[in-house]
Amino acid sequence: MLENSKTSIRTVAHGGDVEKAVRGLGWEWCVEDGCANYLPGEAVVISEEEAEELLDAASALYDMMVQAVPNDLPDAFLKVLGIPENLWQLVRLSWNDDRQWHLYGRFDLAMTPDGPKLLEFNADTATSIPETAVVQWASLAAAGKNEANQYSGLYEALVEQLKQWREQNSDLAPALLVTYIGASLEDEANCAVITQAAIEAGFEAHLCPIEDMTISTEGEEKGIWAQVDTDQWRHFPFLFKLLPWEQIAWEEPELLDSLTLLSRSRTVTIANPAYTLLFQSKGMLAWLWKAFPYHPLLLEADLEPLTGKYIKKPYFGREGQSIEVVDRGKVTKVEGEYDQQQQVYQRWCELPEDAKGYQYQAGVFWAGEGSAIGFRREKGIITNLSQFVPHLVEG
Repeated sequence: MLENSKTSIRTVAHGGDVEKAVRGLGWEWCVEDGCANYLPGEAVVISEEEAEELLDAASALYDMMVQAVPNDLPDAFLKVLGIPENLWQLVRLSWNDDRQWHLYGRFDLAMTPDGPKLLEFNADTATSIPETAVVQWASLAAAGKNEANQYSGLYEALVEQLKQWREQNSDLAPALLVTYIGASLEDEANCAVITQAAIEAGFEAHLCPIEDMTISTEGEEKGIWAQVDTDQWRHFPFLFKLLPWEQIAWEEPELLDSLTLLSRSRTVTIANPAYTLLFQSKGMLAWLWKAFPYHPLLLEADLEPLTGKYIKKPYFGREGQSIEVVDRGKVTKVEGEYDQQQQVYQRWCELPEDAKGYQYQAGVFWAGEGSAIGFRREKGIITNLSQFVPHLVEG
């Protein structure tokens, strides 16, 4: 594929009061800041074939990642992927226990003339759940397009994944604590969707900031606890945490020690499990290319700089921070807090572009399989502040 080859994106008018539609559907609890990060007015139009290609790509890429991981998780492999050493025990424990369930993740893909290409996989703490699962679906009603086709089945897929997780751990009481960083309204909105899906999946689920969670590692109180009502505390054998594993390892080592101990004793099961950090690491991009060289879903990636035009990414960077685009010596850098991390080098890929010069990145959620599509757009590098755009499927 030529580096400058590019797919064209078509958009159509797609107006209406989305917030009113969301509230009318009874989902007002997932409306974040009045849908301030949602883009009303336009929708991306893709064909049925393109939509199926994106979903199939997510399913195939997930299978490839699983196949590429050595079963015994040797030290050398974990070092290549930059996994913090204090996480190795829990990563191995979760990888070797089929009851540890990967609920969901989001593949960021580029649509190209040669088909979808993997940019990265947000395997551990992917967000954009309310936008993808609820808001873009409600946008159909807001725009008067109730009969239009859209691939936004994330919520239903989450219910099924949560049901499977509960059934795989039937020896534990089905009480789930869903936690997020308390200062983040975005994280709270994402976890609110998880909580509602968990209730439908048969859990007694409680949502709270992770700062309000209490952990005991011994005695009769051993386990994870949270206050669910005035003077009422509850023990939770299931934990969902929207806090990155690498952040826990680096900044909260005592919390990690406690979670490891509780996991080893089957006092708690955690989602997403620690092994998802293997997929989250951008080092996996280079590992995949080595395992499946020139695979049509992959872009060339290496742990050493490439020739020509490429992008340099920190292993555990987020929100588009600390990346560099290198084009034959010319460097364009996005400032951020991840400069000191290990780096991976990935072949540059042109994102599809519309007539106004916006570039589009497809976010394809995996939840057992490819299950939902959403788009972000920007005139430049895609970040967490880029606009979310709903889609319509034609044909």
